[in-house]
Amino acid sequence: MKVVLIASECVPYCKTGGLADVTRALFDELYAQGIDVHLMLPYYKGISARDISSTEVNFDISVGEGVYNVRVFKSGRVYFIYNKELFYRDGIYGYNGDYQDNDLRFAFFCKAALLALKRLSLNPDVLHLHDWQTAPVSVFLKNSFQNDKYYRKIRTVLTIHNLGYQGIFDRRALYLLDLDDSMFTPEYLEFYGKVNFLKGGILFSDVITTVSRKYAEEILSEEYGFGLHGVLRKRKKALYGIINGIDYSVWSPENDPFLYSSYSEENLKGKGLCKLALLKELGFSPGRNIPVFAFIGRLTTQKGLDLIEGALDMLVDKKCRVVILGE
Repeated sequence: MKVVLIASECVPYCKTGGLADVTRALFDELYAQGIDVHLMLPYYKGISARDISSTEVNFDISVGEGVYNVRVFKSGRVYFIYNKELFYRDGIYGYNGDYQDNDLRFAFFCKAALLALKRLSLNPDVLHLHDWQTAPVSVFLKNSFQNDKYYRKIRTVLTIHNLGYQGIFDRRALYLLDLDDSMFTPEYLEFYGKVNFLKGGILFSDVITTVSRKYAEEILSEEYGFGLHGVLRKRKKALYGIINGIDYSVWSPENDPFLYSSYSEENLKGKGLCKLALLKELGFSPGRNIPVFAFIGRLTTQKGLDLIEGALDMLVDKKCRVVILGE
């Protein structure tokens, strides 16, 4: 089986959050299991790996009313889609706010990636897409690409890492995806007068996954569905919750150079030393028996900050220590 991951982030090349870590870990694990796996990313300004080289693939595509050049670079099994005008900028999604043309940027990337597959003769069985940025790949496949025999047997998996980010744009985004006004309805990509990239991916992908069984259940509800619970319920039979794994070679206290002291499952002594060092660094009085609660994540209600806030007084009254790291 040949699988191509199409994503907007992957360490060590580009990262704004956990998506980049998961993409890399998944890529490495699929390769370790003998899957013929490749990866496609935008070639952002900040990518500077020394082993990236140009391929012979160079072509122009139309996106909306514009024509844009596509060049493909390569590093091992990783391919980079290059367009200076759209991606040679500070930041991945924006700088001091989102870029106003992110609809154009990622519609271009998705269409260019699909066309590059054919020119590179990759011939994938499955395309694995991640979040709203690459959800339009499925939209292109099931619409403007459907009559091309090369793409007809390709299947798509869309993983929703965070339903709170959907890629919602003005109506013109419809035409960037090679669609006409017949798709601007609640049954298709229209979303409260806008165009929703993630909704398009949910509608047209063959399989939809998310990061846990519980989250797959939660996003079917009005409370956690961010307005997409209805369309997700319609695709419920194609929706699966698969819990994220981690790369133990990276996330291991046995070999983490940033820890005060290493430790392992067999020898936990270093964990206590790390706790005491943290309390001292933060100005707390040290104590081996003082419970320490830690939160690492974005400071949004989606991550449960309201629950933590409601418990803070109780934790402090019980002489616990609470450490919050995020932005």
